[in-house]
Amino acid sequence: MSDTTPDTTPLERLRAAIAEVHLPLELQDAPEARLRARRSLQQIDDYIAPRLENLDAPLLAVVGGSTGAGKSTLVNALVGHPVTRTGAIRPTTRQPILLHNPVDRDSFTGTRVLPELARITGVPVKEGTPSRQAGDAPDAKLISSVVLVGDDAVPEQLAILDAPDVDSIADENRALAEQLLQAADLWIFVTTANRYADAVPWKHLDAASQRDMTVAVVLNRVPEGAREVESDLRMMLDERGLGEAPIFVIPEAPLNELDMLPEEQVKPLREWLAEIANDRATRREVARRSVAGAVQQLARDTALVANARRSQIDAASDLATLVKAKHDDAAARVIDATKDGALLRAEVLARWQDYIGTSDVFRTLEAWFGRARDAVTSWVQGKPAPIREVEREIEHGLYSVIIDEAGRAAGESWQTLRHSQAAASLKADPSLGRESSGLDEKASRLIRDWQFSLMQMIRESASSKRVEARLLSLGLNAVTVALMVAVFASTGGLTGGEIAIAGGSAVVGQKLLETVFGDETVRRMAKKAREDLEWRIDELFEHEYARYAALIDPVLEGPDDSELSDAASELASEVTR
Repeated sequence: MSDTTPDTTPLERLRAAIAEVHLPLELQDAPEARLRARRSLQQIDDYIAPRLENLDAPLLAVVGGSTGAGKSTLVNALVGHPVTRTGAIRPTTRQPILLHNPVDRDSFTGTRVLPELARITGVPVKEGTPSRQAGDAPDAKLISSVVLVGDDAVPEQLAILDAPDVDSIADENRALAEQLLQAADLWIFVTTANRYADAVPWKHLDAASQRDMTVAVVLNRVPEGAREVESDLRMMLDERGLGEAPIFVIPEAPLNELDMLPEEQVKPLREWLAEIANDRATRREVARRSVAGAVQQLARDTALVANARRSQIDAASDLATLVKAKHDDAAARVIDATKDGALLRAEVLARWQDYIGTSDVFRTLEAWFGRARDAVTSWVQGKPAPIREVEREIEHGLYSVIIDEAGRAAGESWQTLRHSQAAASLKADPSLGRESSGLDEKASRLIRDWQFSLMQMIRESASSKRVEARLLSLGLNAVTVALMVAVFASTGGLTGGEIAIAGGSAVVGQKLLETVFGDETVRRMAKKAREDLEWRIDELFEHEYARYAALIDPVLEGPDDSELSDAASELASEVTR
């Protein structure tokens, strides 16, 4: 979830949510969503936030268009003389120039708009200097800066920004051009009679229509007698919802000795801009329309990001469910092995029978108990029965099942990752295909800890001196092993007639326990012993799964799709009401 407080605005909440969106999985919709998320953050910082803060701030008119359309020439003509960036560097659409009236300087020197771009103060070229000179070359290091040039010819409350080509061969130029257009209050889009139908400019004009932008189109270099070009352009604008956009036609004519257009050719456009700049209500309406359109576009982009976020969450959740199921199934198989006598192999039962000395002919429980006590006594006196061997066999059997099933779960989980398109970008360590390196010690410790807990339970269950005496007579280890054998031979706890036997030995173990503690206490001990063992096994396999969870869970962190959608809706409602 995004880190917001009740004092944050809807825009701040939406920005925080978008900034926290995590789309690491290479799903089909992820690349476009990442692009939209970056663009949304940039749009908020460059334009929406500063414009919502002050609708009356000076407008920014961005001059955009295709390569060679004559954007810089048009900008120079609008102010009546060439402009430059710094020193000998002449106008180039690689480094944008922002022309403003000197009284509006403070509105553009700070980071109110386009905060990522550094500011450089430019100066006009000397009078009589051509706008372009041979040998000039753009400085690639200045791509992240904007040149501010103050000029009295620019009307107050409106700045003009010369952007890079929207179809530049340089990726960084195209990206900057789009960023600058997204930060504009209005567009002056420049095209030519030869290229007005090109696809790339219309992609941006379509975006302007979706945003309800104020747009003026300059049709440059129109040959004499080719007025049908303007008619065709007007029809195309109408079809795309830009029928209100004015078209300014500049006839094809040679430039003067300073590479400047004749002043009368740009006079209509200059007057249109001045009319907007000089009327506060008009400026405010231009700003309002533009920022409202930007918010609507932000909402559409956020919806796409939200859908991609849902895809990521679903894919990660499905992957986690599959891998978790592998480990849960493995834990269940280990638990099943402790219920059906699978751990009581022939060697275990044989050694257990050797220890308790059972036969088919003992007549009474007390008679058998005396024999068991004698067996223990002889063991203490130096004729040991194989109780430790029984204990070791049981331990080894449980240990082997745990290790085998953990390795199986890891191998199956690794294959799930390898065959998942969603997981391909997670860069999982191949070691995940095996049980964890410390599992052998963890499994051994699990068994030791469980045995210790059984001993503690047995001690705590010695509720009388008679029970203590019998416990002392038989020995704590012997009683503990008897409980383990009985638990492993049972399908559901030790209850007289419901026990499933792996041979008659489990009955003897049960009877021994009941003789020491009583039937009710034995049932309680068996139930608690099984629950304790199953909890420990489940916890061990949870730790094994945690290796995969550490890989998958980060995908689930951050805002979900509903948080993004709700924040976008809240912002749109606030701006449009």
